[in-house]
Amino acid sequence: MTLNRYFIHAGLALLTSLFSCDQKKQSDTPETDTLKAPKWINKVGVEQNEFKEEVFYVNDYDAIADGSALTTTAIQKAIDAAAATGGGTVSFKPGNYLSGSIFIKENVHFTIPEGVELLGSEDIADYTEIDTRIAGVEMPWPAALINVLDQKNVTIDGDGLVDGQGKVFWDYYWNLRKEYEPKGLRWIVDYDAKRPRTLLIQNSENIILEDLNIQRAGFWTVQVLYSNHVTVDGLTIRNNIGGHGPSTDGIDIDSSKYILVQNCNIDCNDDNFCLKAGRDWDGLRVNRSTEYVVIRDCVALAGSGLFTIGSETSGSIRHVYVSNIKGLGTKNGLNIKSATNRGGTVEDVYMQNIQMDSVRTFMEVSMNWNPSYSYSKLPEGYDYDSIPQRWKTMLMEVDPPEKGIPTFKDITLYNIDVKGAQRAINVNGMEQSLVENITLKDVHIQAAEAGQITHSTNWNIENVSLDINNGSTLKIENSPGVTFSDSLYVTYPKSN
Repeated sequence: MTLNRYFIHAGLALLTSLFSCDQKKQSDTPETDTLKAPKWINKVGVEQNEFKEEVFYVNDYDAIADGSALTTTAIQKAIDAAAATGGGTVSFKPGNYLSGSIFIKENVHFTIPEGVELLGSEDIADYTEIDTRIAGVEMPWPAALINVLDQKNVTIDGDGLVDGQGKVFWDYYWNLRKEYEPKGLRWIVDYDAKRPRTLLIQNSENIILEDLNIQRAGFWTVQVLYSNHVTVDGLTIRNNIGGHGPSTDGIDIDSSKYILVQNCNIDCNDDNFCLKAGRDWDGLRVNRSTEYVVIRDCVALAGSGLFTIGSETSGSIRHVYVSNIKGLGTKNGLNIKSATNRGGTVEDVYMQNIQMDSVRTFMEVSMNWNPSYSYSKLPEGYDYDSIPQRWKTMLMEVDPPEKGIPTFKDITLYNIDVKGAQRAINVNGMEQSLVENITLKDVHIQAAEAGQITHSTNWNIENVSLDINNGSTLKIENSPGVTFSDSLYVTYPKSN
């Protein structure tokens, strides 16, 4: 067992001990708990990649191993040399290596061994600008620290450390936001504050990320974009070291298919495990869905969402199976969010064997999320012809407007145990789009307050209990077919 996987399993064991209900891993779950698992889950991810035996050490290409100077060129030379001979392993001798953007090639096994630290440059100029998609919008943007672009059969692994050294980019973002918000430009801050992702897989297939230790991402940590058959296994992500980095998502699956995420442990400052599919006019133009995603046997600590869908939903997100994930101190458990200019359908989502402790809200659903960020409007005093193209893209209107209304339906939550939540449920659909066909089965929630459900329909409630500290009941409005009877509200004996 690698050191990284040891800590993953240790973290799982620790969290399990904090819950009164002991949950087993997916492989040990009784058959009755997995009867509804869809057949397609066996098609996700990558079984194994095979590589030529030759090893290419970056040190043989004059890499600097003490972190004193940029060594991007040497690392890239080793990668290119391996690819030129049909593949092999690219590795490092012990030391610290400072780098800007590097690009892994087909049939290359890129490994970061124990005793090695790959340090991201703190200068954005060291990240090559590429055509990509950021927060749901296609635009030129700095490449990540580690990139797999238009490639096949790549594995990236190792027990060393990938340190994005992101604080300089966090500070830049916060300073720009302080400048932009008073001007009515909150909607464009994230797109103007160019910050590097740590690892990007884009337009690629048969890719494995395994047993990596990643910390201090400048922006998103891992983005899987326009790709298929990708396995993300055994990652430890720590983005709250030295501060709380804004928008430092853990793992973002973005308009991609047949993706497996498992055995990961994430502590970040935004969404921990997140599915995305494009934003607003540009996302509807691209119209690429996220489908066939399995997330299992994972742990989330700090973060905005244990499991999040959105807010970029334009291309639609469907066929999702989440099992045996645990959240401790995460803001929201299930978090589905979109906006009225975003569109897309979220459907066929199945979550089972989920444990949460000390979350803010067990189930948070919004079709009008974060208006100051979600809706773009050019303030007076700006010349449209002089603004950057990315601003113009963000300002494009969805036509007809009805195309921007999202749809959430066919979501099942089974065998869920929630303790110490601030609020049980906060679900808000719209008159034009009701949150439809939600099943809660064997769901037990202990929370300070009950919360609310609006503009929803046809919920199936089976063996659900709500232990609400302040004695409140769910406020249910404009929701035909959604009923929580008084018998569901229970009070358990309080422990001393």
